[in-house]
Amino acid sequence: MKAVAIMFPSREVRVLDVPEPRLHSPTEVKVRTLEVGVCGTDQEILNGHHGEAPKGEDHLVLGHECLGEVMEVGAHVQGLKPGDLVVPRVRRPCPHTHCPACRHGHPDFCVTGDYTERGIQGAHGFCSEHFVEDAAYLHKADDSLRGVAVLTEPLTIAEKGLRELAHIQSRLPWKVSPGKALVLGAGPVAQLGAMALMRAGFDVTAYSRSPKPNEKAAASEAVGVPYISSKEVTVEALKKQLGGVAVIYEATGASKVAFDSLQVLEENGVLIFTGVPGREEPLELDGEQVLGRLVLGNRVMFGTVNAADSDFREALEDLARFRARWPGRVEALITQRHPPSEFAKVVEAKGGIKHVISFQEHAR
Repeated sequence: MKAVAIMFPSREVRVLDVPEPRLHSPTEVKVRTLEVGVCGTDQEILNGHHGEAPKGEDHLVLGHECLGEVMEVGAHVQGLKPGDLVVPRVRRPCPHTHCPACRHGHPDFCVTGDYTERGIQGAHGFCSEHFVEDAAYLHKADDSLRGVAVLTEPLTIAEKGLRELAHIQSRLPWKVSPGKALVLGAGPVAQLGAMALMRAGFDVTAYSRSPKPNEKAAASEAVGVPYISSKEVTVEALKKQLGGVAVIYEATGASKVAFDSLQVLEENGVLIFTGVPGREEPLELDGEQVLGRLVLGNRVMFGTVNAADSDFREALEDLARFRARWPGRVEALITQRHPPSEFAKVVEAKGGIKHVISFQEHAR
């Protein structure tokens, strides 16, 4: 079968002919890949900043955002049958008994770093015609979500962030009502995060670099999220325009704008970091000012990565809610579908919102 892989140590991306996988356990499921999303993590892998092949192999099959169709199920699998749509989780727990997170079913909080991630670290991904996965890591998707369920994994970033936000704000001795939220960025993680925040009741504004008009601004405003360009409006001016916000959801990986945005965060507010810094830009922090804002305002900053079982379930439910609330707008986040042979080109592509590798539209 065809599989898109990165070779080591050359970091060359190739479409390989590899053996088609078979079931080896009664709890496994064989899945036909329909679509695979491409994101910044894939770019980091290709650029040599991340990525590790399975032990003893010279390549890593790419792809960690996936929608597939069940082809075959093991004898002990319940709740899944051929023809069902499924979305796989990405991270697998570390093997260490002293890791409380992994032993309690939360490898997204792994403390050893010795986990594996399909398509990223130590385990082949989903950018192949078929893959086999244990049923415990598969989430059934409703047929109505066929056109958007490939967005599940990037949406789980927001779902986990909102779950952690709820825990943090439970510290306050009164019930916290959703207020204003500021989303930094306008890519797919930011767009889906804005929708999730709106579903949670927040009044959301997007703050991103490019001036209007542009495709990302149009997508934001189509669901009722005002879009403001950081090239046109400074953080200081943004503070005057918005006043304070209760939550800042960072989805850019730009360190400077993230820390600058603390000026807009109101007392008791929370800044959620989801992006890994990737830009080579100077960062100068006024430590006294940053610490002063945090301490004197009871503000919280936290980072979040990966997602749990519950976050995938919530993401699939939210995709259905989003489609009902904003018909056609979730679908519009997918800019273009490409054949597997264009993976490397898609990773480096500029423009659009979300690019997807399609195995169904470009089947042999």
